[in-house]
Amino acid sequence: MGLRRILLLLAMVSAHAQIIEFESGGLRYKTLTHNGVTVMFAPLPTHVRDYAILQVAISNGSPVSWAVRPEDFRFERPDGQSIQAQAARTVVETLMEHASRGDVIKLITVYETGLYGQTQIHSTNGYESRRQSALVDLGSNKIKAAAAASAIAFVLTKLLPGQSTDGAIFYPNQGKPLGAGRLIVNTAGEIFEFPMEAESPRPKTQ
Repeated sequence: MGLRRILLLLAMVSAHAQIIEFESGGLRYKTLTHNGVTVMFAPLPTHVRDYAILQVAISNGSPVSWAVRPEDFRFERPDGQSIQAQAARTVVETLMEHASRGDVIKLITVYETGLYGQTQIHSTNGYESRRQSALVDLGSNKIKAAAAASAIAFVLTKLLPGQSTDGAIFYPNQGKPLGAGRLIVNTAGEIFEFPMEAESPRPKTQ
């Protein structure tokens, strides 16, 4: 089942404002609905450059249009220190300056794994292979990484009633998992709060 379909189904069954947890494609998702708006996320199991990344999806089941943006998301540690999600333009500019070929592949692989819910998509799906090859052949590593980030990053979006969107949220965290704390999403006139558990650091992929 695709990520968008899961999101829409959860929005329909979440009559009460409670966090629902589930696994899909090897990722652990949490979702919460307030007044018809559903926010869903899962930490992605790798980093790109210095960023920790969340896979995020938002569905607007309310009768009102809402603008959503990556800056609506912040992570708060138990000591009160918070990390604001970076704007898509900031992420793209950073990758333009510092990206490597490996960053391009990781951006595509980790995002599509979460989006399509298939942990082996990078080796069995022809679309992904063609897309990676096209990006690798298009020019400098920096340009390719920036193009991948532009396509993947969660961007400012106006959601009409019944619409949904998804994307990657980037947190500058020295290439480490975010750890234990709270994800706070201030969007659609509501505050969504999710507890987050500490994750074991993943080995870096070259």
